[in-house]
Amino acid sequence: MDTIQILRDLFIIIVMAKLFGLIARRLHAPQVAGEIIAGLLIGPTLLNLVNPSDFLSGMAEIGVILLMFSAGLETDIDKLKKSGLKATILACTGVGVPLVLGTLLYMAFYGFAAPGSTEFIKALFIGTILTATSVSITVQVLKELGKISTEVGTTIMSAAIIDDVIGIVVLTAVLGLKDPNANLAAVCLKTVAFFALSVVVGMIIFKIMSKAEAKWPHTRRIPIMGLALAFAMSYVADKYFGVADITGAYVAGIILSSLDNSEYIDRKMDINSYMLFGPVFFASVGLQTNLRSVDMTILAFSAAFVVVGLLGKVVGCGIVAKLLKYNTSDSLKIGVGMMTRGEVALIVAQRGLKAGIVDSRYFTAVILLIILSSILTPIILKAIYASDEKANSPA
Repeated sequence: MDTIQILRDLFIIIVMAKLFGLIARRLHAPQVAGEIIAGLLIGPTLLNLVNPSDFLSGMAEIGVILLMFSAGLETDIDKLKKSGLKATILACTGVGVPLVLGTLLYMAFYGFAAPGSTEFIKALFIGTILTATSVSITVQVLKELGKISTEVGTTIMSAAIIDDVIGIVVLTAVLGLKDPNANLAAVCLKTVAFFALSVVVGMIIFKIMSKAEAKWPHTRRIPIMGLALAFAMSYVADKYFGVADITGAYVAGIILSSLDNSEYIDRKMDINSYMLFGPVFFASVGLQTNLRSVDMTILAFSAAFVVVGLLGKVVGCGIVAKLLKYNTSDSLKIGVGMMTRGEVALIVAQRGLKAGIVDSRYFTAVILLIILSSILTPIILKAIYASDEKANSPA
């Protein structure tokens, strides 16, 4: 691919992704949804102006690593420690129920397979995509309603953080099973070894970075050192432990999340991600999705995938919240608050595509789930809170 072609493709992607991202924001939908639609528009599905390439795939890969590094930086370790047993149980069911339902859904459409087989791993991966939670929309709604600091609001945010950590571990394990010579015990052992090493190395890196930020506060060398750590952890995770590179980036972010300069590092990372690598990644999802090849089976599967994706979180988290002594209304709020999906679901799907577990046809289902969950969550949450206020208001 020559340089002129690269420049042309980047020009089209950046302009169209930002244009549709702004349109999506005006419509109170996530910007990423607009960027994905831009990719569909300029890709093979419609205008065929830009086609997937090795260069764009590399750019998208860096975009994924930056997104996961940023997610790690935004993780509140103190809140994670204080979240307690309730949020942990909610997070476990928020991962477990969609994982099982997604796996069964794939098998219902394409046939039941023996554990360990290629088809079984594919089914398990479809379930893994459904484990991701993105509560950015929920947080925005709770802020608007002034409910972010309530017990329900805190529970949702804490459970979502733990949900992401568990989801990353599940993703790592499922990707490890892709190797026909791998076994579950070996995959788990490698995963545990990586996280154990991360704890030891993390403590050393944190001390070094703490001294560095004290010596050079709010200087660009701090984010540069952080970015280098993200790339190094990504490389080590994939190369030596067979763990997904995005897991390494996420762990690197968590290591640095307690620094005084963590927000400053995140802002600097966001510039790169927002301006270039993020739009390329989300648009590349649209580029890799050719809706012309979608048949009725995929459409039916996508519709069922959306229903299972939404109900998996609502039922899994809602019922458990009820068992944890939350009232019916609060249990429903927690379930609905956990059902939004975003960039993490796309990252998981893209990782499966890269590993050869699933093909790009299934991006259709993921994109639909992200868009519909982002639209429905604020509507349903506001309706539940309005109903509560009406029921509690004096006659």
